[in-house]
Amino acid sequence: MARVIVITSGKGGVGKTTTTSNIGMSLARLGHATLLIDADVGLRNLDLLLGLENRIIYTGLDVLNETCRLEQAIIQDKRQAKLAFFPLSSNRVEIPVTSEQIKELIGLVKKEYEYILIDSPAGIDNGFQTAIECADEAIVVVTPEVPSIRDADRVIGILMSKGIEKINLIINRIRPNMVKTDDMMSIEDVTNILGITLVGVIPDSEKIIIASNRGEPIVLEDKKCLPGIAFDSTARRLHGEDINLLDLNSLTVKNPVRRIIGKFINRSNSY
Repeated sequence: MARVIVITSGKGGVGKTTTTSNIGMSLARLGHATLLIDADVGLRNLDLLLGLENRIIYTGLDVLNETCRLEQAIIQDKRQAKLAFFPLSSNRVEIPVTSEQIKELIGLVKKEYEYILIDSPAGIDNGFQTAIECADEAIVVVTPEVPSIRDADRVIGILMSKGIEKINLIINRIRPNMVKTDDMMSIEDVTNILGITLVGVIPDSEKIIIASNRGEPIVLEDKKCLPGIAFDSTARRLHGEDINLLDLNSLTVKNPVRRIIGKFINRSNSY
């Protein structure tokens, strides 16, 4: 039975979809059958980052409407047999997909996969609420910036209020040099503020942008760069392997930015 994990962020533009594509590909390369679902109806981008946009003919809504068979809507990745992509709807469709519909579709495939990763829309509106209702676990992706941390804290509170107890953290786009000069929050700062389990730290790199524009997850590069290694090790920790976080020059510098964000964080608020 699959682990159904929603990958979310709160703030848009933090690399959530890039993280979904790379973690999914890494899990598949490790031998785990993995299905990726893009829950951002109308603004689907996960297919672009996987290089699968031209292969989409049918969607999950077509399956529910009995326009096609289930296997016709699921796209198998040609580079990695263990990875598949399941588009919920066409980008031209503006009708929202309900949580009941997503749950029904997941129920059809849950026995076939070890991991089902749901790429949640950014923000905390209806699309986000729909996505998290279908998951058993969550990964929150943040960048070490005040707005991202503030929004992530809000998202964590909502996830907890929905009964999702297993919530992991990925810190994306960290820059060691900026941390050392106190111009960016450190790993310790972020984890102390958010208080959830850290499973991955991904360094910032232009190579991620280049790979994304090519529709190639960076973990597929023959010569692994630091972000690719970081995504691979994150996937291994997510699966339960006891391995250390990637050492980015011991990013543990205390940062005064932490005092700025303190006023935004109030876990006593009701969600």
